[in-house]
Amino acid sequence: MKITRITAIPLSYKLPEGKTVKMGIGSTTKRDAIVVRVETSEGLIGYGESHPGRSPGAIVSMIHNTLAPMLVDMDAHDTVGVWQRVHRMQLSSHGQGAAAAMGLSGIDMALWDIRGKAANLPLYKLLGGSKHRIPAYAGGISLGFQPKESLAEEAQSYVNLGYRALKLRFGDTAKADIERVTHVRKVLGDDIDILTDANTAYTIADARRVLPVLADVKAGWLEEPFACNDFASYRAAAAITPLVPIAAGENHFTRFEFAQMLEGRAVQVWQPDLSKTGGITEGVRIAAIASAWRIPLHAHSSATGINHAATLHFLAATENAGYFEACVSAYNPLRDMFGKAYEVGRDGCVEPSDRPGIGLEIDEAVFKQFPLIDGPGYIVKF
Repeated sequence: MKITRITAIPLSYKLPEGKTVKMGIGSTTKRDAIVVRVETSEGLIGYGESHPGRSPGAIVSMIHNTLAPMLVDMDAHDTVGVWQRVHRMQLSSHGQGAAAAMGLSGIDMALWDIRGKAANLPLYKLLGGSKHRIPAYAGGISLGFQPKESLAEEAQSYVNLGYRALKLRFGDTAKADIERVTHVRKVLGDDIDILTDANTAYTIADARRVLPVLADVKAGWLEEPFACNDFASYRAAAAITPLVPIAAGENHFTRFEFAQMLEGRAVQVWQPDLSKTGGITEGVRIAAIASAWRIPLHAHSSATGINHAATLHFLAATENAGYFEACVSAYNPLRDMFGKAYEVGRDGCVEPSDRPGIGLEIDEAVFKQFPLIDGPGYIVKF
């Protein structure tokens, strides 16, 4: 079975008034996503998701004009060979590494969807996993900067839905972040796992002020306090308190960058995103490295139900898996445009589909509702 065609489909939507969320990287104005369709000589079609990298047109061009020509006519089952070819021709030399990794991620995901459909097996079984309940936290574009009282109300609404963990957005000011997380802990009590994410907005001085407070409120982790390549700051932050793990990974690409994190001994929680880091093939490799060092893996998930569904299968087949990031964004029409990829139970857990491949029935007619919108997705000034 040969790969005959690879198509990238960019999708966008604007956030309606009142649905913008403020966080460390700015205020959201729109969301983008890229669905990747891979067609085969036997008529099977697979779908994956590539992260847009805040420049969806660039990623689409990478897929159409660079990656697809080198992969058409390859064996659709040969995910390792596909990965090696892109690595040799793009990732390892003059290849716009992050963009190539994001483009490859969607292609790889679609190939695994095809493999599952060909074998009539759900992805988690192909990966050697089992169907079981996976703990989820309330994430996505939510719980942003706002008065502490309304933030606690929003957090409580997710607990009322069954979530036993949720993630607050940090990166405002250290004082404001401390006030909010302290208040939310007081309102929710001690039984809910509070996670925090600074979206790369912190300085070391911020971390020194905030981390002791996070230890006091027993926060689950501080995510991405610094830029993804600022390993010196990550090492310094990890030394402040052993009681709060430092988390990162959604902006790290391929196992090679995760190996750098390991060598730095600075990040205790890994968060690869299958639509960014190189797809399912590379996600399995990253999970294996983490497992050898007893590092928990809490995968980051992105815009559409494709990545959410694939991530659930991946976590169900990962020995050291932790939380699934459930998107509770107040407005995300891409999340459920193919039907619900998961249902959160009263136990705060989710589980993968038993349908073949990734398990979604893709109706491309809905894509017409979300034409590409040029421009940045965030406003830097609040």
